[in-house]
Amino acid sequence: MDFEFGPVDDAFRHDARAWLTSHLARTATPRAWERQLGTAGWIGIGWDEPGYGNRRASLTQQVVWAEEYARARAPSRVGHIGENLLAPTLIAHGTTEQKDRFLPAVARGDELWCQGYSEPGAGSDLAGIRTAAVRDGDTYRISGQKIWTSLAQDADWCFVLARTEPGSQRHHGLSFLLVPMDQPGRVDVRPIRQMTGTSEFNEVFFDGAEARAGHLVGGEGNGWRVAMSLLAFERGVSTLAQQIGFAEELSRLIRLAVANGAADDPVLKERLVRQWAELRTMRWNALRTLGGPADDPGAPSVAKLLWGGWHQRLGELAMAVRGAHAAAGPCDWSSEKPYELDALQRLFLFTRADTIYGGSDEIQRNIIAERVLGLPREPR
Repeated sequence: MDFEFGPVDDAFRHDARAWLTSHLARTATPRAWERQLGTAGWIGIGWDEPGYGNRRASLTQQVVWAEEYARARAPSRVGHIGENLLAPTLIAHGTTEQKDRFLPAVARGDELWCQGYSEPGAGSDLAGIRTAAVRDGDTYRISGQKIWTSLAQDADWCFVLARTEPGSQRHHGLSFLLVPMDQPGRVDVRPIRQMTGTSEFNEVFFDGAEARAGHLVGGEGNGWRVAMSLLAFERGVSTLAQQIGFAEELSRLIRLAVANGAADDPVLKERLVRQWAELRTMRWNALRTLGGPADDPGAPSVAKLLWGGWHQRLGELAMAVRGAHAAAGPCDWSSEKPYELDALQRLFLFTRADTIYGGSDEIQRNIIAERVLGLPREPR
């Protein structure tokens, strides 16, 4: 695919940059920021479903928007799960009624979503989930636990993969349900405090939570197919924006290495150069993937392996460049929060999870081996 940016893309970049510059100066809560994006038509610009309040953009323009958003250091999106995961899934598998109900609210930035997939006993091995949904007239009653649920504390809705066929095993008998989070006593969200001191993830308990039968996506028992389709949407244009953030982290580290003399060490210098070269390779691979077939089974796994390992190595390199100072920081042991982490320390600690969340490296390698290379399946 020819992925050159033309005059139309340059004009689009100018508009995007101007809008971000003018609106980022205003103080806004995360939810209010989503509504600003929605009002201006910046949500869902890549949806293959016009007419829901979102402006249309070509693939190159979607890349432009993602890059400009990252370069502007705009706020982390609390609506990206609804925009980039739920919406494309509904467009592919949802009914007209489901699309009419949920897509406009996502496009306006009015409703936020979270993903109910992983469980304490079914993380990378997603087919082992035990959360159950029982049909009761026009509703399903859901009971079970989900974990590592990003943004659940802010979400209005959760798409939940649950077992609707009693006694079923593995990927059989699963269904994909849209569940409202505002159900006191039936939906309980508990933030998980990480070693960085922050709580991006949560555990969610469902105790007879209700979901309308009309909010079953793809038909009962077809949840695995819908869920796998959703995961394919997870690694698209957004990976290019992610790489802009990676580039900024690497640039910050290079400046530090030059300032403190670490760049004079030939081993550290070689590692910095390698990180730069690998980041460039990731960018071209992402562009190649976007221009390739949409149903390539190995592309998402290759992308996850590349960026997960790269980012984790960047965190390790940051500590090597910092030297002994990496283990130290201002402390006040009389405080409930006795120490503060700087940006590079947080980078190192958070990247410990990069090769686990979103599908562990081991699972990604299995997918590539079995579905792409045709090697024998791993014994179950």
